Amino acid sequence: METILIILKSIILGVVEGITEFLPISSTGHLVIVQNLIKFRGASPYYVEMYTYVIQLGAILAVVVLYWHKIRATLVNFFPRQGGNGQSGLEFWLTVFVACIPGGVLGILFDDLAEKYLFNPVSVAITLFLGGIWMLYAEKRYRPEFTGQELKVTFGQAWLIGLFQCLAIIPGMSRSASTIIGGWVAGLSTVAATEFSFFLAIPVMAGMSTLKIIKVGGLAALTFAEKLSLLAGFFVSFLVALLVIDRFIAYLKKKPMRIFAVYRLFFALLVLGAGLTGIFR
Repeated sequence: METILIILKSIILGVVEGITEFLPISSTGHLVIVQNLIKFRGASPYYVEMYTYVIQLGAILAVVVLYWHKIRATLVNFFPRQGGNGQSGLEFWLTVFVACIPGGVLGILFDDLAEKYLFNPVSVAITLFLGGIWMLYAEKRYRPEFTGQELKVTFGQAWLIGLFQCLAIIPGMSRSASTIIGGWVAGLSTVAATEFSFFLAIPVMAGMSTLKIIKVGGLAALTFAEKLSLLAGFFVSFLVALLVIDRFIAYLKKKPMRIFAVYRLFFALLVLGAGLTGIFR
């Protein structure tokens, strides 16, 4: 019965992750809140912490599947061609690497502090609220009018986006929102900024998940129920993300991100109200 319960809870969390990973509303923040709400626990003290990152790999796999034609093109055209005008695969993945550097360094330095003091519903709600206000301002101030979809990022633009990604160390800020806004500031269109955010998520989340697995002592350190719940969350998040990504891109081509900022504000107030009434205790 206990195994069935933890798997059911994991399925719920997989749905939450698949919906929120690429929307600018913070998947980690939502997972922290829902985990507390449904009392998601594991035998290992580090299991829940690791789970939060590892099931995000399911959503990242959805990016690989949906954008495989573009990933394959960067691999086929990996080396620069003499006289070629387009960006080679090597140049593209180097820009992704450059964008990973700031967050990777700060993540190593401050990740444990963030987990110790900020991975709780009230802190997440405050960050969701402040991030929602920031999104409203950024969309009005920085979102470009042009809608070009060419995904060509310079090293300077990649570095700037990477600096913005550092904000995602704070749970509730949203890696997606931070990198998309960073793309706007760097001069990318909304679609190009969003797609670069997707590609950037692949090495970032793979690296974070690997570190968490090492920290918990490897998958062998998990109980049978924990392994099953992790597998269930992974596949559910993958399937749900497959449905969400295309719809999100189609939405951004025509409409502003304002609706997500407004959602963050209302959801944050709801969570803060629930926290004050003791629901999360």
